[in-house]
Amino acid sequence: MYDTRRLLSEYTEAYRERFSRSAEAHKQARQVLIDGVSHGARLFSPFPFRVTANHGATIDTLDGHELVDYWQGHYANVLGHNSAPIREPMIALLQAGEGLQTGHLEERQTRYAETLAGATGAESVRLTTSGTLATMYAMMLARAFTRRTVVVKVGGGWHGANPLALKGVARTASGFDRVDSAGVSGGADHDTLVTRFNDAQALSDLFAAHGDEIACFICEPCPGNGGFVPATGEYMQAARELTARYGALLILDEVITGFRFCAGGAQRLYGITPDLSTFGKVIGGGMPVAAVVGRADVMALCSEAAEPRVWFSGGTYSAHPLSLAAGQAALDHLLAHEDEIYPSLAAKGETLRAGIERVFADRGVVARCGGWGNDAFPGGSLASIYFPLRDDLVATCADDLTDPTCCDHTLREQVLKLAMLVNGVNVVHGLGAVSLAHSAAHLERTLEAMDAFAQVLAASR
Repeated sequence: MYDTRRLLSEYTEAYRERFSRSAEAHKQARQVLIDGVSHGARLFSPFPFRVTANHGATIDTLDGHELVDYWQGHYANVLGHNSAPIREPMIALLQAGEGLQTGHLEERQTRYAETLAGATGAESVRLTTSGTLATMYAMMLARAFTRRTVVVKVGGGWHGANPLALKGVARTASGFDRVDSAGVSGGADHDTLVTRFNDAQALSDLFAAHGDEIACFICEPCPGNGGFVPATGEYMQAARELTARYGALLILDEVITGFRFCAGGAQRLYGITPDLSTFGKVIGGGMPVAAVVGRADVMALCSEAAEPRVWFSGGTYSAHPLSLAAGQAALDHLLAHEDEIYPSLAAKGETLRAGIERVFADRGVVARCGGWGNDAFPGGSLASIYFPLRDDLVATCADDLTDPTCCDHTLREQVLKLAMLVNGVNVVHGLGAVSLAHSAAHLERTLEAMDAFAQVLAASR
């Protein structure tokens, strides 16, 4: 096929030369930080670059390079880096002598919860600081409410480093059947069942076999670890029907999809109402805000009056004043300008996905993009390139993307990453998220970088 090993070696060397100051900074960081980072997703080989400034669609590196950025704060910055509508209210709060955590109740917490509930249709809201905590608390609520223990998730699904969901994240030779982390309960293997995404029959069979044990099914409408291939309408409807039939709860993990495709949850686009939903990323405007929202009777289990009670403490920095200032500004802006923002984001995403597939096809390279819509879900601002090993393969889930007989994972995750950085573009897991700040010029720069890589790739056969 392609000489992936040679390409990786050549791009690694080119990257080392272009980002030599970052190499030194990373060497220093490793003296005090494990692997030199504070999040595994920010680490890649041979070393991650260091950033000195972020603005709109671009970032500046320690090495003096401007990169078009599609990581955008782990996909949180739907308006772009440091956008004025979010930054200015934060500055005003600090200038007024406020903004640091006090641990006291403020009216802004109620207003924020009212805004979030109104946009999502939720009956109750509880705030926390990260998507990981939100999904963990949601699963705890589901297990307490149903008095069952088993959690069902999809293969490759990532719900944060949550002990209840750290199975079936990484693929092994036998599939998504392994507990992925040391240090979690020995019951994790039995208490977490993994099913294939977008396979309604597999989900039905699993419920038929284990329905009386299942507390909840948690699923992302458009999995971030699954190439941004969205759930079909059939799959979402099956998830809602099966959980209701067997007395389990449906949890939609909207940490990525919430306020990314519309000013609310992706559940609105599918026409379903989950029992619980988790939100994060976009709802904080670039600050640490996350939430569990949903049915009042389920959420009531984290009340002080509940017996037994789910200890949903939220954390010291839950409802942080500065975070809520950013989050409120983000929600207000997205709700007020929904009719302009989301069509613009979708159009940019479509331009990028179509352009990428075209430039690779023009060079005779088979490459496809996840992120396209389907019968129930519109295409949006997320995109992820993959390289099928068969011309007729169209990935439907993480199983396809990570199967070495289906797709070239090294080409996508390592070679493409370095090739794009050498050509002035930062991508993660095949590409990432388009923001409102990405202009036509930024998209064109990206397509030029993709075309340069496509030429090199074609010549390596």
